[in-house]
Amino acid sequence: MTKILIADDHTIIRIGIAMIIEELHPSVQIEQVSDFNEVVAILKDKSFDLLILDINIPGGNNLQMIEAIRLRQPDQKILMFTAYDEELFASRYLQAGANGYLVKDSPREEIAKAIQTVLQNEVYVSDTVTQGILQRLTGKAENNYSLSQLSNREMEVLQLLVKGNSITEIAAMLHLGITTINTYKTRILEKLNMKNVVELVSRYPMLVSNKQQLNY
Repeated sequence: MTKILIADDHTIIRIGIAMIIEELHPSVQIEQVSDFNEVVAILKDKSFDLLILDINIPGGNNLQMIEAIRLRQPDQKILMFTAYDEELFASRYLQAGANGYLVKDSPREEIAKAIQTVLQNEVYVSDTVTQGILQRLTGKAENNYSLSQLSNREMEVLQLLVKGNSITEIAAMLHLGITTINTYKTRILEKLNMKNVVELVSRYPMLVSNKQQLNY
């Protein structure tokens, strides 16, 4: 029997995904959670054929979610299912170890395809992501002042900055020194050709969220 865990804080999303899965696998066993800390807790005792995980979930919203999952279930297949722009985030989560990345406004057929692909031990990426990766590999992508220039840690600090967290708060969240966070902030502003955080928020409103950070 196929066992799947759906982790999303929106009930309607979980129900919709469950319906698609049940059409693909009538005998499937589905469990649902709405918080990343619940994901960590359940993976201590149970294994699943697939974890469908929202990035912007309470207790999560961070690349470190992948590492936390692998610590509990090293072979866990993970499909990121999120509203976050795939051109900005897909390659980062795939490099971190996710087995697939899919945006929530994808057609029903593509959602089904992504689920089946990952269940079959293959990596799923959309045509848009594939083209973006090929452009970067061939040097044809636009690199000036792009988020793609940021390291994963810089991206992490950027997300916290645009949410309104202070340098001191970010240092505490990431267990780093205040001087280190200030250095990251300076690098981010330079790489993106910005003068201050206000400009960052204006340029990247999609990064603003009130969701909690990792707590595990």
